[in-house]
Amino acid sequence: MMQPVTAQKIDRTHAPKAGPAPVIKINDPATFILPNGITVLVVENKKVPKISATYSIDAGPITEGSKAGVTELMGAMLNEGTQKQTKAQFDEAVDQMGASVSLNAGGGGVSALNRYFDKAFELFAEALQQPAFPQESFDKLKSQTITGLKAQEKDAKAIAGRVTNALLYGKDHPLGEFETETSVNALTLEDVKSAYQKYITPSRGYLVFVGDITPAKAKALAQKAFGSWKGTSLSWPDLALVSNPGKTEINLIDVPNAVQSVITVTNLISLPLSNPDYFPAILANNILGGGAEARLFKNLREKHGFTYGAYSRIGSGRTQAAFSESASVRNAVTDSAVTEFLNEIKRMRTEKVSNEELKNAKALYNGKFALGTENPETIATYALNILTNRLPKDFYRTYLQKINAVTADDILRVAKKYFNYDNTRIVVTGKAGEIKDGLLKLGHPVKEYDKFAAPATAQAATAPVAGVKAEDVVARYLTATGGANEWGKITAVSAKGTMTMQGMNLNVVMKNKIPNLSLMQISMGENTVMKRVFDGKAGYSMQMGQKKAMTAGEIADVNENGIIPQLEYNKGKYKLELAGAEKIEGKDTYKIKVIKPSGNSATEYYDVKSGLLIRQDNTVTAEGQEIAQSVIFSDYIKEGSILFPKTFVTSVQTPMGTQEFTITLKEIKLNEGVSAEDFK
Repeated sequence: MMQPVTAQKIDRTHAPKAGPAPVIKINDPATFILPNGITVLVVENKKVPKISATYSIDAGPITEGSKAGVTELMGAMLNEGTQKQTKAQFDEAVDQMGASVSLNAGGGGVSALNRYFDKAFELFAEALQQPAFPQESFDKLKSQTITGLKAQEKDAKAIAGRVTNALLYGKDHPLGEFETETSVNALTLEDVKSAYQKYITPSRGYLVFVGDITPAKAKALAQKAFGSWKGTSLSWPDLALVSNPGKTEINLIDVPNAVQSVITVTNLISLPLSNPDYFPAILANNILGGGAEARLFKNLREKHGFTYGAYSRIGSGRTQAAFSESASVRNAVTDSAVTEFLNEIKRMRTEKVSNEELKNAKALYNGKFALGTENPETIATYALNILTNRLPKDFYRTYLQKINAVTADDILRVAKKYFNYDNTRIVVTGKAGEIKDGLLKLGHPVKEYDKFAAPATAQAATAPVAGVKAEDVVARYLTATGGANEWGKITAVSAKGTMTMQGMNLNVVMKNKIPNLSLMQISMGENTVMKRVFDGKAGYSMQMGQKKAMTAGEIADVNENGIIPQLEYNKGKYKLELAGAEKIEGKDTYKIKVIKPSGNSATEYYDVKSGLLIRQDNTVTAEGQEIAQSVIFSDYIKEGSILFPKTFVTSVQTPMGTQEFTITLKEIKLNEGVSAEDFK
């Protein structure tokens, strides 16, 4: 007789209980040392007919000083051909085997199928030991480096990363120094060759083979390719310990075009892997800010909506490292976000974590660690870590035992030790004019620095504000650009130009027709990348062939633009407020807050001297989300009797971070080149 099947009742209000920690079995790799001192490790794995090898030089942090940028440039030059082959010949030889060969300032790697590995390994050794260093390649890479640095000049995240390390360690410390356009410009090919002679060497070198190769075969290959190599002897640098601030302080870096503030709450720590605190410290960090289930994410994103994500990180190793919390937040909530970061640190330092939090953190590490040990490259990394950090041979075999032995008391103890509260550094990179007053109210000293970590000199705006009206500033702008009467004669504008974005050059067409019709089309060659059209009542955007109707919020954003919205500012539909004077792009400006008929607002900055619009900050709606946007206008040119900005540099804060693109107009036509068909 058949028995009825009863479904198991599942309680979905609680996460499933974590299972027992997996048992980890890790075999030691074969290890031997070449006569020139190179340590060779072999992790044999016959599951895939493929072999890889990496060579790493354990040089430690390198101090470059006035030659900042030279080692990275030198590493790139190792991929530019050898003394036997040009770059094109070398790359073709590698490609013909379907292999991969890459080099850098710390060594490099090679990977290929078994039958091609011997030849690929020889090419790798040739590139590492016999680089050509052609002058034309040096000139090309140097130019590319400078272009990259220029692209970061107004990127708040790039500036934050550079300045945070410089303030943490000091600009004369190898972990705090950074390359600049000036330092890279001063580099010569001889500097690169000198860096190669000093740092690319068998001394403190580790050659690791992974894959379908026996220790005997690996030893023979290593001896043949690297056995006779000689070079400079290296020693681990002796670095003085750097102190944290005596009292918590705020370091403010002004980036006037920033549409969000980048916050980093950080302090230096010493946490070698051999320290018993290592295991509770990484669990404590995971509970605080390791991911979407951690405290910071739940607080700053889910509870308060300050950011797209907030996280913490804790460094470890043989040198001083950093513990840090970080997020990018809206300008208006910068001070509130800093307060919440500090609150979460304080809670970790004063309250025991719950059993549930600790259990979940352990379960995460159990799963990640066990999964990682299935990868032979991971096993090789573990073996290398044991050697370079002088760890016991069973360090990784007993890793999970130590993780699972951590208690809530241990978490509280290490949080007090490594997560500073009274003597931490709060680095805020953003628009000082909007966030400084709020930060001052937090009660911590606020020290201002420039984009290169030097104490900032006061740049207060000197424009007189008393007696100036917002309406007067707008009227002066209209006069400066041609006059309200001349603007009133324009019924349509057609403009063509180029857009530079993430290294790509695109073509741009923009058309406007009174009262508020608009078109923007971006293309690459004959292919349309993006198109946005508004016919005065409705509109759509199209990307990659996908057409999407404008939402009500998006229509509100474009409905009030017209040819020049300033013509309407003084007619009663808009509300204007003079919000003070501010330095923008090195110029004194009047800051005007504009409340639009829709209720949306924008902040505009007008040059006191010329009367021209320098920058506009506003919030636009895209994909149902409010996105902060900043546009800098420059290079005004005359078309007929009207002045137009030739260059628009736009910064947009998206869920993926800040994106910047530059539009440069090449052609402007007034009252021609526009038809009703353009807006369909």
